[in-house]
Amino acid sequence: QWLAKRRQELLPVPYFHLVFTLPHALHVLIALRPRVIYEVLFAAGAHPTAHRMNPISPLIHLVDDDASVREALALLIGTVGLRVAPWADPQDFLARFDRDAVGAIVLDMRMPGLSGLALIDELRAQGVDQPVVMLTGHGSVDMCRRAFKAGAAEFLEKPVDDEALLGAVQAAVRTHLALRRQDAAGREARQRHALLSAREREVLALVIKGQTSKQIARALQLSPRTVETHRAHLQDKLQVQTLAQLVRQYAALVDEGAA
Repeated sequence: QWLAKRRQELLPVPYFHLVFTLPHALHVLIALRPRVIYEVLFAAGAHPTAHRMNPISPLIHLVDDDASVREALALLIGTVGLRVAPWADPQDFLARFDRDAVGAIVLDMRMPGLSGLALIDELRAQGVDQPVVMLTGHGSVDMCRRAFKAGAAEFLEKPVDDEALLGAVQAAVRTHLALRRQDAAGREARQRHALLSAREREVLALVIKGQTSKQIARALQLSPRTVETHRAHLQDKLQVQTLAQLVRQYAALVDEGAA
């Protein structure tokens, strides 16, 4: 209803003429100002500032002091199903953005108050893990080098190519998803490892070194049958079925404990 009313107010034609054919759709888009297009297309609930898209979809933080650039890029990024949170002030973004959300940050290089490079340095100092896509209207080899050295995932020049930006943002989201899955797996592994008894940890360390049950039994002055029992218990607690899984998931933790 809101959408129909908005179109009636803005278009120089009666609403009943708005049949959804390609020529009329083009007429609608041409007749509307860019800001109105932005409002109308997001009216169904996908307005980036409202965060009304699928709440589990990745969130893209868009930091740029130019309102027209923010609106245009938010509209573009929203077309691939990503939520967008636009920010005009980098300081405000740094103070209030959602650090826990899965997604990425699209960041303008030159902004008043805090430059893009200074902002990415601060993000990394705070341990923020969202990948950053840097944008600039005044690119140079040195600036590109500095951006990547600071930890940027991608560096694009304005006016940015639509496909290049979408590709960079989607790649950044995939990277962040993989990183979060890896972190979650690491936390789960630590929690399961903490369930082991002291003797089970000793057996685990020797198993990962490649020793057989008989060798472990001699080293720990146990019977081979007791070692086999400890191995069965630790495999059950660590939720692994094979030696390869055991080594892949827990070798690093065993090395940390031995250091």
